Amino acid sequence: MNEIQYVDSVALLQDLCQKMQHEPWLAIDTEFLREKTYYPKFCLLQIATLEWVACVDPIALEGELDELFAIINDPAIVKVLHSCRQDVEIFYQLSGKLPAPVYDTQLVAPLLGFQENTGYAMLVSGFLNINLSKIHTRTDWSQRPLSADQIQYAADDVIYLAKIYQMMQKKLQALGREDWLKEDFEQLMNEELYDIPPEKAWLKIRGKNKLTGKQLAIVQALAEWREQVAKNDNRPKNWILRDELILDMAKLQPVHLKALSEIRGMNDGFIRRSGKQVCELIAKAQDMPGLKLKNKTNNKKSQKQEAVLDILTGLVRLRADENSLNPVILATRKDLEQLILDEQESSLLHGWRYSMVGQELQQLLQGKLALCVDKNNVKIQQQEV
Repeated sequence: MNEIQYVDSVALLQDLCQKMQHEPWLAIDTEFLREKTYYPKFCLLQIATLEWVACVDPIALEGELDELFAIINDPAIVKVLHSCRQDVEIFYQLSGKLPAPVYDTQLVAPLLGFQENTGYAMLVSGFLNINLSKIHTRTDWSQRPLSADQIQYAADDVIYLAKIYQMMQKKLQALGREDWLKEDFEQLMNEELYDIPPEKAWLKIRGKNKLTGKQLAIVQALAEWREQVAKNDNRPKNWILRDELILDMAKLQPVHLKALSEIRGMNDGFIRRSGKQVCELIAKAQDMPGLKLKNKTNNKKSQKQEAVLDILTGLVRLRADENSLNPVILATRKDLEQLILDEQESSLLHGWRYSMVGQELQQLLQGKLALCVDKNNVKIQQQEV
């Protein structure tokens, strides 16, 4: 096993950067805390290839990471991560850039027979027959010094990731699927995934689907205000105002402090600090045009609609079987409903799913294709339109 290099000085960091810049790919992971902050607190960076592994201490090296980020953001180096969204968010916030190109092993896993959203421990077990320890799952990575066991635990996340990456690449190449996820990886480099404009924060609030247009306008106003306060104060959003209270305020629409105080769960401290401002926001939002939720529909479908979904499901099952995939990985029933509802928002019309089944589903809905049964076999036929 390679020795773990712990990098906590500028000299050691410069040596590491010299080594990193010549690599075609790097396995990367981060440790961070965000329970008490809006922005994640960057606590540790793990980097590995098949030959070496290092743990960089960003707390000890605060203000000295520009050269490191320049290499991480180098488009000539592939960054291999597992479930990369939170790691990429840290790099984007600290360097102002996205570390393209990335290779997310969680996205690759379903193409190799794993379930969707497979965890890292499951991949390590499946590929390497190693069961990872969970003893440091709840570690406070901001505390110093880190023990040898903690450093080893963190390093394992990239030591095995480097090996899994190589094994995945070989399997994808053998299956002819090495380019299937190119578009999916590129979509991970969309800045809006990591820096949500405050005016769009309301779209992330669950439970808003049953609200009226006027109520949604209030949700938008309150969510935008909360997002901005959370960013400015670097505090978790729910510490400022919980989602369920935003929904209650949208329904009850209090414009005076007394009415606000009568909402169940409303904190006295919040009312003193922000009550007047929140009531003014609600009053202002009441005069705004109502909002509409995209794709808001009645969940109850007609028998004809269910029949169409069944036909689309038949095509999905056919293509999934041909490619040795679980049909749910290829397209869920919800995915098919989305395709019928709004093609522009459908994940089936992007990436590898489009090539495998999305285009045919689209043509089936357009009447250009038909499913037929011939001696208990389902076949696809072109239709004249």
